[in-house]
Amino acid sequence: MKPTRFETAIALIDKLNSEDINTYQVSGMDYPKELLYSQRMTRKLLQFEPNASKALQIATRAQHISRWKIARDEYPMDRVGYLKWRETLKRMHAELTADILKQVGYDDQYVERVSQLISKKLIKKNEESQTLEDTVCLVFLDYYFEEFAAKHADDKVIDILQKTWKKMSNKGHEAALKLNYSDKNLSLVKQAIQ
Repeated sequence: MKPTRFETAIALIDKLNSEDINTYQVSGMDYPKELLYSQRMTRKLLQFEPNASKALQIATRAQHISRWKIARDEYPMDRVGYLKWRETLKRMHAELTADILKQVGYDDQYVERVSQLISKKLIKKNEESQTLEDTVCLVFLDYYFEEFAAKHADDKVIDILQKTWKKMSNKGHEAALKLNYSDKNLSLVKQAIQ
């Protein structure tokens, strides 16, 4: 049976992400970092919002498409440089995904919808944008937070947790509190949200 447009789009996103030169180790095996991240994003989205639209699923999968192509150190290592880097990345993610969607036959309106989601426009105002933001935060908390917390002072960890919490919906908060944390990190989470 011929794959659907959706399946082809996901496969093309994965193909690009599988070219990541950076790897991330899980259970002793190395994976292309952004391919692993994108698959975790999809898994978390479907746990969090099982009825997510195909457009939201594509935007979620493409959230970091080819992220390694624009290095953080190409921008000043300050807050302004960080924000410029993030905006440039969002534009690139949206453009690469738009090219894939057009290639597999989606119309301009659909492409625009996915691009808006990837660009994280209208968080707190658009339900799908908020679901995507919740998913980003939940993936961080579930898969990357323990490692992050081990490398930083508690006050920095609490600050990042507070910033993460502000981006999330009440539903996102509920899901975050059900994740497994070490005792120490659960204590930091509690301090951050009190």
